[in-house]
Amino acid sequence: MGKKVGVSQEEKNLSYYKYFEKDLAPIPAEKLAILEGGPAAPETLIPFDKKQLFLEGKDEEAGYCQIGYGILPDGTAEVANTTYMPGVTGEMLDWWFPWHSVGSDLRYKIWDPEDHYFARADRADYVTDPAVPMNEKTWGVNHYIIEDVGPGPEFLKLMFKKPSDIGYDMSAIGTEKCQSMVCAIGESSCAAVMTHKWYPYKDGVMFCSRFWIGYVLKEDGSIVKAIPDGVSIPPFVPQGLYAHNIKEFTNLASILPTLYEEEKDV
Repeated sequence: MGKKVGVSQEEKNLSYYKYFEKDLAPIPAEKLAILEGGPAAPETLIPFDKKQLFLEGKDEEAGYCQIGYGILPDGTAEVANTTYMPGVTGEMLDWWFPWHSVGSDLRYKIWDPEDHYFARADRADYVTDPAVPMNEKTWGVNHYIIEDVGPGPEFLKLMFKKPSDIGYDMSAIGTEKCQSMVCAIGESSCAAVMTHKWYPYKDGVMFCSRFWIGYVLKEDGSIVKAIPDGVSIPPFVPQGLYAHNIKEFTNLASILPTLYEEEKDV
């Protein structure tokens, strides 16, 4: 286990500090084997312009990578992860993404106590407005974050968007393979587009993540490849993000059912 981030006395007094004190949930051995096994074959990575296949759940039947990381032929990179979350509901996840962006920084720290330092929404009034549907509370909201995905703590601006602003056909939301979702574009030393979707599975949900690294948001709202032709993102970049993703979402799956029941009305 790594060293946990610092907490204040005020944070220690909060009702959910006990989740910070817990050991992180162990990452499944098969996901760690993928981490050490090297990048996935480029042809198994779904291109950004085919992201609708992911949203509709058609990428799996088409043979695209579900868990792993790698470099696409155009030099951009992808991270894929799928996490079964027993005991978790879609409503819990709709609540989690806005909830951890307002209030104490401890809300973000309990997600991954070793790598999460800070997360704050720039529109707390919108996020906390009871008139805004829970599944829309991230739309148009920027999260300012400090986290460590391998090289050390780094500042990140995560611009959450309405799915159609990313280029998704929203008719796929509310279907068998996508109960709900969040998506964003990150600004940092390594720009990326992020999508998380989830749907009921067994006695919980299946939580599916995709990151397309090497894309930026332009002023006109378009999302374009940021790296020059002939240049490739180094494999250690998606490898580090994959390592972080399998860690944080394994842990979230372990704490969310009880955390939600205790804090959803607070």
